[in-house]
Amino acid sequence: MEQNELKPACVFEQFAKINQIPRPSKHEEKMIEFLKEFGKSHKLETEVDETGNVIIRKPATPGLENRETLILQSHMDMVCDKLVDVDIDFFNDPIQTYVDGDWMRAKGTTLGADDGIGCAIELAILASDNIEHGPVECVFTRDEETGLTGAHGMKAGFMTGKMLINLDSEDEGLIFVSCAGGQTTHATFEFEREEAPAGYFFLKLSLKGLNGGHSGDDIDKKRANAIKILARFLYLEMEKLNGNIRLASFNSGKMHNAIPRDGQVVFAVKNDAKEQVRADWNVFASEVEDEFHVTENAMHFNMESCEATPVIEKTVADKFIMVLQAVDNGPLTHCQDEAIAWMVETSSNVASVATAEKIIDIVASQRSNVMSNLENMTNTVKAAFQLAGAKISVGDKYPAWKMRADSALTDLTVKSYEKLFGKEPLVKGIHAGLECGLFSEKYPELDMVSFGPTLREVHTPQEALYIPTVQMVWDHLLEILRNAPKK
Repeated sequence: MEQNELKPACVFEQFAKINQIPRPSKHEEKMIEFLKEFGKSHKLETEVDETGNVIIRKPATPGLENRETLILQSHMDMVCDKLVDVDIDFFNDPIQTYVDGDWMRAKGTTLGADDGIGCAIELAILASDNIEHGPVECVFTRDEETGLTGAHGMKAGFMTGKMLINLDSEDEGLIFVSCAGGQTTHATFEFEREEAPAGYFFLKLSLKGLNGGHSGDDIDKKRANAIKILARFLYLEMEKLNGNIRLASFNSGKMHNAIPRDGQVVFAVKNDAKEQVRADWNVFASEVEDEFHVTENAMHFNMESCEATPVIEKTVADKFIMVLQAVDNGPLTHCQDEAIAWMVETSSNVASVATAEKIIDIVASQRSNVMSNLENMTNTVKAAFQLAGAKISVGDKYPAWKMRADSALTDLTVKSYEKLFGKEPLVKGIHAGLECGLFSEKYPELDMVSFGPTLREVHTPQEALYIPTVQMVWDHLLEILRNAPKK
């Protein structure tokens, strides 16, 4: 399949335009200007709120003026990640896409289909002159990925419709009607540097090739966490060597909402222990590869000697290693309701560790669709870091989105799907956070669903969009628009 053969053409044309626009989280200014100009050029009512969210309103086609206003919503920012050998400036350069069979991918970077493809679908509807629909409000929120800033900052009344379709889901055929809430815990260790100790040999550990993935949607897929694996080895060696290990740096992970897939550690051991440590690393690597032989088949472990460098003061380094060994990571509980007992209820992900000259920053994200358990999980992580002597800050929580038992929009969405495809979609909740949770607080009467085309490996350079599902989502959405309920 060639780029010019992609269907629906109107959607992929818009997606191509979007991928020319740099839009890292918190830096969506160019995308906002593009949307403003888009609305103006199509003579559509366009509004930007003080947070930077954009709404473009399109009147009903003749004969459908008496239908309920449908809100279509996507976020305009993207997670920016790349392979180490790829040269790109995400603040200025476009995303380079290519077609790989039935999949669209990017050349060594995240694709931006999360949620650029949702934005593209909205723009295609706004630009069309041959689609039947009632009144439509297309909403584009900013900074969903790193803080849900747009949804947090949106004031009641910005959207006027009573029904909202969120286009930020990643499995065609699944209709999401609830999501987890979340919170981020930030721990900081402060320390003084000490000169490289005499009689010590310096080593650099690196781990790469892990799948990573979304810390909500992929947390139950038994994927390895690079931070936890590297810390695990350091803890083993610290125990084995009676504490005679000195840490210089630990760096792994980039985003608060992604499972870290690579990392690097510089540490030192006594000269007479270096060969034993090398042997231990080889045994450890073999054991971990066997442990994850189903989910991680491209793990690459490396150890090499390196130049001596100042080290982190020992008391801080030891506590840091111990807390990374101890802190909860992965699913904690599954949902109690029998209908969704398969779904993760509460989880935590140690997302990133960054070492600077005199501080180590750690970010961990907690999720739950039960807000009291979200608080408990956050406190569990917080307490571990407090015991280790770290300074703690906890980010604003975002609420869970609870399923609506009497949802007319869910009924319409399901019936439309059955009519088009002759099969039932799966109606379920998702462990990832969606902006619908925040919308439900500010617009308590808002009836919402979430669906979208199939994406895989989001938030990683392996991100891929399954092309045939874009046509399916497009057809499904048009069917819903044609049959929006009467006011």
